[in-house]
Amino acid sequence: MTDREHLYLRLTVDLVILTVRANDLHVLLIERDNEPFRFRPALPGGFLRGGEDLRQAAERELAEETGLQGTSLHLEQLAVYDSPDRDPRGPIFSVAYLALAPDLPIPTAGSDARQAQWARVDDVAGELAFDHDRILADAVERARTRLEFTTLATAFCGPCFTIGDLRNVYEVVWGTELDPRNFSRKVLSTEGFIEPTGGKRVQEVGRPAALYHRGPALTLHPPILRTTAGTE
Repeated sequence: MTDREHLYLRLTVDLVILTVRANDLHVLLIERDNEPFRFRPALPGGFLRGGEDLRQAAERELAEETGLQGTSLHLEQLAVYDSPDRDPRGPIFSVAYLALAPDLPIPTAGSDARQAQWARVDDVAGELAFDHDRILADAVERARTRLEFTTLATAFCGPCFTIGDLRNVYEVVWGTELDPRNFSRKVLSTEGFIEPTGGKRVQEVGRPAALYHRGPALTLHPPILRTTAGTE
């Protein structure tokens, strides 16, 4: 091929689905049933089909390979991965998507996946097919940054939650323990972040905890930074 010849490539979508399960950050993985990297864990994804836009392809692949519906998730485009040698089959570029959701059900494998399962993010580093380790690392860092500057942490929570539930999301995603009183003060002083429902949740120990739902704000002013969230 000369420098003036056109390069024909194929396009795929890959999905990083993050959720909090059992107080740990988990990612949705499949076990590949086809070569290359057969039997290796990988992020769900696949090739763009004719007549689809990228989001439609991402939602279809998620449903086909795991049984989960992307239409109900917060799904955002993460980045384009275009290293010429990222796929041994040839020039195949990938558009990665990040999704955050509350504790999701056990996925059901389908399509070209042998199985689908949730895995602790810390347990799978260095184990994934293609360049999916890099994609996962980028997605986790994007999620951590999003929690600093946006209200996206509520996407990990159910319709109603306590401030303790929200703090747990930050602690799990950031991987650090936060001061409860300081965190509560920052959250409640941020206009539009969360709003009280008027209900309470009975705790096994202590007083009932007030319930909240996500507010109308999309960004945090001021941000809740990792370096200051746990200190007075």
